[in-house]
Amino acid sequence: MACSCCAFGNTADQHFDAKKVAKELAQYRRKGPRPTTRGLRDGLVSAGVRDGTLLDIGGGLGILSLELLDAGFSRAVVVDASSAYLAAAAEEATRRGRSASTEFVHGDFLMVAGQLRPSSVVTLDRVVCCYPFFEPLLERALPLAQGAFAISYPRDRWFVRLGIWLENAMRRRRGNPFRTFVHPKSQMTRIIESAGFTLTTRHRTPAWSSDVFVRRS
Repeated sequence: MACSCCAFGNTADQHFDAKKVAKELAQYRRKGPRPTTRGLRDGLVSAGVRDGTLLDIGGGLGILSLELLDAGFSRAVVVDASSAYLAAAAEEATRRGRSASTEFVHGDFLMVAGQLRPSSVVTLDRVVCCYPFFEPLLERALPLAQGAFAISYPRDRWFVRLGIWLENAMRRRRGNPFRTFVHPKSQMTRIIESAGFTLTTRHRTPAWSSDVFVRRS
């Protein structure tokens, strides 16, 4: 995958197409939020972060936003590079009676960050793994988080790396330029903590970690 912001936006828009998004939406309506989304939602609630405004970067279907609006948040902004995701997210927000409290922004976050306002909470659910370089993503996202920062990412374990390598190899054979990545937890945590945040909760599955950080007073 080319590493420029524009190339990422185009690649994500092609990869997360209407067919893929419709399948994911149907699965959500049958089974509810996936484990990483539940981990971030529950982590924020258990940390006492139950209200305010939300910036959901790479929000996809907007499920985490809807879950947190139900938990007490007043407003959510969902940013995503996939137009199919945003169309489905708007449909789901309307179905759930949340269209008035949800705003949708189309584009790669790194390209549109300058037009976004700070929010009480910033979330990145299964987003950092879509970027070849995690540093610019975190460095642009963290200043927008006034109270808490929540992120989920693939754990750096041999079978996770193998699975992602196989997925990327399959995409390469099919001519799909989209790639996913495993980034070092220690380096991501260092950047987040250096921005003034402290880890408060961590929910793990064998393959994923969902971490919630609260800004130090």
